[in-house]
Amino acid sequence: MAEAHQAVAFQFTVTPDGIDFQLSREVLKNIYVSGVTSWRKRFIRFKNGILTGVYPASPSSWLIVVIAIMSTMYARIDPSVGMIDGIKKTLPVRDYLTTQTQTVLSAMLFATGLWLTLILILRYILKVLLSYHGWIFEPHGKMSVTTKIWAAQNLVKLFSGRRPLLYSFQASLPRLPVPSIDATIARYLESVRPLLDDEQYKQMESVANEFRKDPAPKLQKYLILKSWWATNYVSDWWEEYIYLRSRSPIMVNSNYYVMDLLYITPTHRQAARAGNVVHAMLMYRRKLDRGEHAPLRALDIVPMCSYQMERIFNTTRIPGVDTDYVQHLKESKHMVVYHKGRFFKVWLYYGGRHLQPSELEMQFQKILNDKTEPQPGELKVAALTAGERIPWATARATFFSQGVNKTSLDTIEKAAIFLTLDDEAHGYDQEKLRSLDLYAKSLLHGKCYDRWFDKSFTLIAYKNGKLGANAEHSWADAPIIGHLWEYLLSTDCFHLGYTEEGHCKGDTNKNLPPPSMLQWDIPQECQDIIESSYNIAKTIADDVDFHGCIFDDFGKGLIKKCRTSPDAFTQIALQLAHFRDKGEFCLTYEASMTRMFREGRTETVRSCTNESTAFVRAMEDPHRTGEEKLALFRRAAEKHQLMYRLAMTGAGIDRHLFCLYVVSKYLGIDSPFLKQVLSEPWRLSTSQTPQQQQHLVDIQKFPNHISAGGGFGPVADDGYGVSYNFVGENLITFHISSKFSSPETDSYRFGQNIRQAMLDIKALFHLKDKKINLTHAKKRHLSYKSNKKYL
Repeated sequence: MAEAHQAVAFQFTVTPDGIDFQLSREVLKNIYVSGVTSWRKRFIRFKNGILTGVYPASPSSWLIVVIAIMSTMYARIDPSVGMIDGIKKTLPVRDYLTTQTQTVLSAMLFATGLWLTLILILRYILKVLLSYHGWIFEPHGKMSVTTKIWAAQNLVKLFSGRRPLLYSFQASLPRLPVPSIDATIARYLESVRPLLDDEQYKQMESVANEFRKDPAPKLQKYLILKSWWATNYVSDWWEEYIYLRSRSPIMVNSNYYVMDLLYITPTHRQAARAGNVVHAMLMYRRKLDRGEHAPLRALDIVPMCSYQMERIFNTTRIPGVDTDYVQHLKESKHMVVYHKGRFFKVWLYYGGRHLQPSELEMQFQKILNDKTEPQPGELKVAALTAGERIPWATARATFFSQGVNKTSLDTIEKAAIFLTLDDEAHGYDQEKLRSLDLYAKSLLHGKCYDRWFDKSFTLIAYKNGKLGANAEHSWADAPIIGHLWEYLLSTDCFHLGYTEEGHCKGDTNKNLPPPSMLQWDIPQECQDIIESSYNIAKTIADDVDFHGCIFDDFGKGLIKKCRTSPDAFTQIALQLAHFRDKGEFCLTYEASMTRMFREGRTETVRSCTNESTAFVRAMEDPHRTGEEKLALFRRAAEKHQLMYRLAMTGAGIDRHLFCLYVVSKYLGIDSPFLKQVLSEPWRLSTSQTPQQQQHLVDIQKFPNHISAGGGFGPVADDGYGVSYNFVGENLITFHISSKFSSPETDSYRFGQNIRQAMLDIKALFHLKDKKINLTHAKKRHLSYKSNKKYL
């Protein structure tokens, strides 16, 4: 009961002499410090709002303009051409001011107006400059005169006056343009040509041309109108209809994961590793709140949109019967920890400061040492977030809307961070054949009840000190979590560090309030719903066939020597591998970003092209020469790069067609063309997440401090999901997913086909490199399909 007494600011007792008040000075002090901290944060947000609002100018430039105007007035020169005199005549308090005061006040008002006008002009110029995308289409190693002038004379010189904040460029980013109907249909027909025979293509062409005549023009007008009114004509609909309105489980189907360092583990103490990383998260969040992260830029010039970063922390997806919604809080001072079926609330602040790594370690160790059994129904309550959305929404409204259940659920959903202290050990072990595969499956779905899949992300700390995270997809795309993850791993290893015994550095405050276990009162009816959700999730999880491939034969360094884009090289290798795996081509999805536009998210690159299929067929034709194959490869690579650049610059296909479909549904128009386009399955879904903060770790100096990246589940029942990451110059990691239930797929087999395809394409260039020996890999072959029990 001692903790309970310390948790109240005052107590009172009624005595014969009256009421006796007993104040707790410690609690009152904490309340005071908490209030000061809150007001400090508000002031910082207010200050940053001003700095961002006047960018690319600065508040100090206002004083310069005022001084300049006042100086000209002192020299008896009127720079306002009579406007200052006009302001003086309209001042509402002119009768109470002297003539000199009226003149000074009018001059200051004119200077302020002039300053704001200059800001708008500079911002418009910046937006025009950022709308230029000619640089992205320049051949490698060459730059046109226009691009040189744009890069050297305008952006760098005009806007390098002061260090921008994270959101400084937001108002200057251009809007995502709406492509023309003709361009979109032409590119669509070109993308499906290699997948259709002549009869099928002729039929599709006819349907597309009918759509072009009617109702496409009408739908396009509404879309253009939205593009003028909304910040981004795609993003809000994309979040709502692709993610939040989906009623199927988000575990595996939507959520994705990221992995820890591949070769090293800074400490094998679970609580210590979690303590350091959670503290690093608090450091990252503080910089995020203050806008101190540098805006990401392409070519170190063109800024990227940062709006998705706002919802990294304090964010939860809330289930609904018809649609979910994303709940984001500006501030949250606690986190929730899950361990062996129990949920614990841990405060992140004490005395107006963040808990230190050693203090967080102490709190987490207390949870690990706690032997309390889970309450009835508590063990698998998180399975509700892994199952179907409608049962979860119904159960939430019925059983979690009042009492201790509501209090505990609110604690979870309003937490800044959700941490799972996993009771298993995972990670990459070169001596264990399937270690990376099992590690990936654990991160993707775990036990189906030990991650809160609705949180923006679940941080996972394994008992051997390894880490990982499972991220919900609706609020942001993978590069946002990637940015956070790069910061965490580098801060953990190079800034915070550990003692020789593997503990967090620093002293601990023994007076910290201990973690408090959340309380539940879950009736049997609700427990039955939880069990049903768990069974659905377990079926999905057991069907995931995963293979992690560490490709270290060569990396992007050697690919660049081939004068080829590493991404194009890999995508064409995937086409070759898929053809060898299934004997056919398929509709291929590659995610590209549109963050050069305000509130931009992603666009689709349709990687299966006429050029790539021609190259693949040539590779399988023993009568074609190496020179012919190489020429076809270069043509395919150039086509892929063009498609990727078009997608990045707002000239993609799929987001435009998706929005046209949404408009048609609002208007009640049935379009066979749009219906067919949006029902086509992506049997090969791919993604690449680039390293964004390469300055954080010098890979040449610390070659073992690399992460394997992350991955996602299969999109189609009979298809593959492939995530790949270029790590340094000499390593590529592939995360391959499919389903055991499909007789057409085998993730390990596809991984071997990818490896061989990469080597075969590389051989076309006749580059001298280390000899490739696949014997070891073949000896280690173990088919997932024949070893389900092992999983």
